[in-house]
Amino acid sequence: MCSKEVEKKETIFLNAFNCITFLGPRKIEVLINHFGSPRAAWTASDAELREIKDIAEHTEKLVRERAAIDPFQKWKELQDKNIACLTLSDDSYPPLLKQIPSSPPVVYYRGDPQLLNGPAVAIVGSRRCTFYGQEVANRLAKELTAAGVSVISGMALGVDTAAHRGALENGGYTAAVLGCGIDICYPPRNQDLMEQIIANGVVLSEFPPGTRPLPTHFPRRNRIISGLSLGTVVVEATAKSGALITAHYALEQNREVFAVPGNVGSPYSRGCHRLLKEGALLVESVEDILNELYLEHPAEEQLSVFTAKPDLTDEEKALLSLIPYQPIHIDNLIKLSGSCPAEVVATLLSLELKKYISQSPGKFFCRT
Repeated sequence: MCSKEVEKKETIFLNAFNCITFLGPRKIEVLINHFGSPRAAWTASDAELREIKDIAEHTEKLVRERAAIDPFQKWKELQDKNIACLTLSDDSYPPLLKQIPSSPPVVYYRGDPQLLNGPAVAIVGSRRCTFYGQEVANRLAKELTAAGVSVISGMALGVDTAAHRGALENGGYTAAVLGCGIDICYPPRNQDLMEQIIANGVVLSEFPPGTRPLPTHFPRRNRIISGLSLGTVVVEATAKSGALITAHYALEQNREVFAVPGNVGSPYSRGCHRLLKEGALLVESVEDILNELYLEHPAEEQLSVFTAKPDLTDEEKALLSLIPYQPIHIDNLIKLSGSCPAEVVATLLSLELKKYISQSPGKFFCRT
């Protein structure tokens, strides 16, 4: 049997081990190190399994679940669903991910994983973020991809979604790490986004197909987000946000942690401000990230694709000077400007079309 066929058979059995519900990366590693290969470990007897200190108490459960799994059928299911996988022994396994403790033995993916071998930065934050958080995440993702840096996130609502969309809008590469099988879109409303990421980047997960998005899966997902990245940027986070878990994993993995400051009165800024107090690097612009990671800055012509804006009239300049980077209600703008409501509405529409401001529900406006 040629080496490629042997390698494929070992991957088949490694995938089967990954389908056993209670076995994580560490226990799978113990089994393979003890028996020498996934295939040898899979065919080990009950008595041989009981000899392993870290496995002995789980032997009965392991044997029971193993008996219910046909490794070759599980492999066929991957092929039928057009799902590929990488293992730690593959040359194309992301090198940064290989460096973290308990690297996933199998990573399932749809799309193109090749650019994960290049520089990447994670952008994470709250699901229920503010408009400010969405805008910052979107802009940072655009500017990072303009510099040739891939954007990693978790495809959750809020900051994650804004980061992925920013990368895609700029024609950049982005990777989404899921806390479920990659044959499941979570959250469901991001189905269209997931398909765009697959077409222009990669969606990946350490969980086998069919795995539901359980709460216990997301901390494991977060360690992969940080593990694929040179640094993790937290844009907005509440005091108990899952984004803080990602930041702490980044620290454990000896990666940089960045935080974007926000409104001191906003609960969505408390997590970021805590990180800043603990020594995270403050981010005001993409240069703060690129300089710290010793990455090249994008050329001016690359940035101009999404930063160039039309000239303003005197009326537009005057009204824009009254609009802060935090939402302000249209009634307040009318009072501050001293203009009639119809003129303010018309000027706001013009500023919005020129991409200088954005409107959020309730007739609130803020600068972009």
